[in-house]
Order: sequence, then structure tokens, then C-alpha cells
Amino acid sequence: MTEPRVVEGTPGALPQLLKAALPSLPVVNLLPGIRKSGSTLPDLALTRHDVPVDPAHAAAYASVCGFPTKDVLPLTYPHMLAFGLHMAIMTDGSFPFPAIGTVHLENSITQHRAITADERLQVTARPEHLRPHAKGQVFDMVTTVHAAGELVWEETSTFLRRGRGDADAPAGTPLPQVEPTGTRWPLAGDLGRRYAAVSGDHNPIHLYPLTAKALGFPRQIAHGMWSKARCVAALENRLPDAVRVDVAFKKPILLPGTVAFGSRPEGEGYAFSLSNPKSGAPHLAGLTTAL
Repeated sequence: MTEPRVVEGTPGALPQLLKAALPSLPVVNLLPGIRKSGSTLPDLALTRHDVPVDPAHAAAYASVCGFPTKDVLPLTYPHMLAFGLHMAIMTDGSFPFPAIGTVHLENSITQHRAITADERLQVTARPEHLRPHAKGQVFDMVTTVHAAGELVWEETSTFLRRGRGDADAPAGTPLPQVEPTGTRWPLAGDLGRRYAAVSGDHNPIHLYPLTAKALGFPRQIAHGMWSKARCVAALENRLPDAVRVDVAFKKPILLPGTVAFGSRPEGEGYAFSLSNPKSGAPHLAGLTTAL
């Protein structure tokens, strides 16, 4: 495994979005340097050293996701510091799949301790474990965050690239099913744009009806990582500082719309869910585990 390549500063969101879109455009996607091909993940890791946290940005993120203002970062916030690295990897010429059209299936975050906004962090990301799936292939994007040499936070995001599948491939992580408990959240049509403004994730499927329809959705959909963050925010005052939170993303959340939240104690943590209050269709299943 090679040493991580150092990235200086914050990768630009809009240039990365353009690079992500080009391999999905007919004709353009055949040009040298843009065409994506290959059957293996690159041995590529990117890292940012001495990363500061902008308190105003953390507060804006907390507001969009429903977290209270505190002197420690929301549990899901370090994903914001890693997202630019994820996109830089998926838009690198050595990466075999286009970023647009890649589906976020699962996400697991382990927070080893609370992180304060005045800490300087080292953030590293690398792709790993390409493997068969019933609907194509899946891979993991693994992120680690250190503070003064101490591992304080880590994340594994599992992505699907649709294609020829393997019916015998292992299924995803099994998570408990939870019925809604009466809590409903109405979601505005601009939620995707507001989350994009703080996250840097400007994928067109989240922004406007027209851009979402161009990619096969009836209208814009909420970001999966927003839905995870919103659930964590609802449970936040019941979670210990050292905790693991696993989720599986199910059916997309159309915007505007309403979702039903449910949770129940499960072992040393909580099982939770988001679903459609009318049809009962699942949007997200999750589980927290105290460390």
C-alpha cells in the first residue's frame, strides 16, 4: 500500500463536479483522459494535514442537519472534511468508475471520542475492497481522521456501480427494522440545495426537478448523508461520545416530502429508521453501538 498523496487546501467543489460529470456524457466519455475503464481499484490514498475546522461552517452544517450548537463537532461533521478527498479519488484518471451514477448504499462511522472545533486534524481517504454485488460491483471509501496522532474518527462508505451482477454475492449489512414512532419531518424542496451549500455535494440529483429528471428521478432527492445526520441529531443526546453508527440507504427521499422517524433501544444502543409515512416504504435503516 502506497503512502498517501498529500492534498494542500480544500479541493474545489465545482471543478470536481465538472470532472465527475464528463465521464457520464455521451461521446465525451470516449475521449482519452476522460474515458473510465478498468477492473481494479487504484492503490491511491489522499491526505490533508493540519486541517482546521471553521466554526461558522460547522454551525451552518449543524443547523441544516438539526444538531444543537455545542462546543464539539456533530458526529457526522468530519464527513464534510473528507468529501473533497472522496471526489478527488473518484475523479482521478486511475479510478475505474464515473462518480456520477455511483450509488451510496451504506455508511458506517466510528467516533472514538468527541472532537472539538479548535483541533487541527489529519484526514485521509482511500478506496478499498472492490467486490461483486447482486446488481454490479461495490467498493468502500475508507476515511480516517487523526488529531495529534490519535485516531479519533473513521468512516466506511460503501458504493454500488451498477452492471452485470452476481446473484450469489453476499448481501449488505443486516440492520433491524424499526416502525415509526409518530415523529414526522416535513422536508422543503430546497433541502438538497441547502445541504449542498454546506457539504460541497452538488450532485444534480439533489438540486432541482429538471436536473434530477435528467438522471432518471421524478424530482430532486435528499442526500443520503443528510438523512443519516438528521437521524443522529435526533438521537444525539442519548449517544455516548465513543460510538459507532451504521446505516443502510434504501429508497430515495423525494423533495419536497415528509419522512417518518422511528427509534428503539437495541442492545447497548439504538435501532432507528426513516420511512415514507403513507406507504411505509423504507428510506434508511440504522443502528448505534456504544464502544
